[in-house]
Amino acid sequence: MTRRAGPARSTSRPRALTQLAFLALVLVSVFLMRGHAEVWCPFGGVEGLYGFVRTGSLPCSLGVANLFILGGVLLAALLLRRAFCSHACPIGTISEWVGQGAARIGLRRRRLPERLDRALARLQYVTLAVLLYFTWRTGELIFRGFDPCYALISRHGEDITAWAYVAGGAILAGSALVSLPFCRWLCPLAAVLYPFSRIGLFRVRRDAQTCTDCGVCTEVCPMEIPVARRTTVHDAHCTACLECVAACPTRAPAAIAWGPPGRNRRSWSAATLIAMLGVLIGAAVGGAQLFPMPSFTHERGAAPADAASIELRVTELTCRGRAVLLASLLERDDLHAIEGYLRLEVWPAPEMGRARITYDPDRMDADGIRRAITEPYYDAATDGWRASPFGVGDR
Repeated sequence: MTRRAGPARSTSRPRALTQLAFLALVLVSVFLMRGHAEVWCPFGGVEGLYGFVRTGSLPCSLGVANLFILGGVLLAALLLRRAFCSHACPIGTISEWVGQGAARIGLRRRRLPERLDRALARLQYVTLAVLLYFTWRTGELIFRGFDPCYALISRHGEDITAWAYVAGGAILAGSALVSLPFCRWLCPLAAVLYPFSRIGLFRVRRDAQTCTDCGVCTEVCPMEIPVARRTTVHDAHCTACLECVAACPTRAPAAIAWGPPGRNRRSWSAATLIAMLGVLIGAAVGGAQLFPMPSFTHERGAAPADAASIELRVTELTCRGRAVLLASLLERDDLHAIEGYLRLEVWPAPEMGRARITYDPDRMDADGIRRAITEPYYDAATDGWRASPFGVGDR
């Protein structure tokens, strides 16, 4: 039997501003700057990690930045639990705002029994397993056409299907009826964060001596954790939103506090949490810029003692599939064949990617490399010659 949840409470101002800032950053980078926002998705790092470790390559549209941002989010979970979800994730932000809007027009949300809530939460592991199985097996993001988040950050890319908008509509409709259903029950990134968040250093603590047992902390928790029955919130799905801390009517001494383990009952501020999260995400972004590893590699033969390399800007080098085609052109066996050692490293980009080609200077030169990339090639499938889709320029 379900019971009605208490009235929804507005998000605390520091977190609301942080959510707005992150969402605005995504929208500006995608729609105004026409940026490739998918390379900053932490779940992209989960999808691409296996292939990158095994082959040195990532699925189409992903980049090493995905791995860096994943590392930052996992480190944040070890320190701040799932604070990324409640402060930075655009799906979480929009879902929460929809729920608050529904409450303001009188639509009361339902609170499910704890046992049913825990059972539904296991679906996120099913989602994660299905996504990773097919992604790792095929080497492609075959579910991206059904992903409402990708539909947003790709500006309705060519591979988006109508089902992406059906899924997005279902998430929004569900968020109006139940608090954060996707975040609690279906999000695959939540399943990845579980073991890290479970041992997260910073936690919400309740002082039973000063607590008046009013139950407000439980009512305002968007993840529906029974905070009022906890001494320390160890629940892995705690997103460190600190709504329980902000809503607690007992202030001096505080009945609800957030911070690292210790005897000090003073609650660390929301601004401190936001600053720590910002530093971790900023460090991940900086690491991706300082250590720009290639997302596709291909190697043939043994490197000579004095190998040479050339870096080129290559048009139409947009994804892993194009990188594979570029590698096949460099492996051609016609007049423009590249003799001796060959290593290709690729950084795909939406309009013009970057390629570093290492070769044996005793058997090939830079002009021969360019010709191998740009000259027509024989296509055995059509039994004819085709023009190369690539153009090159120096870095």
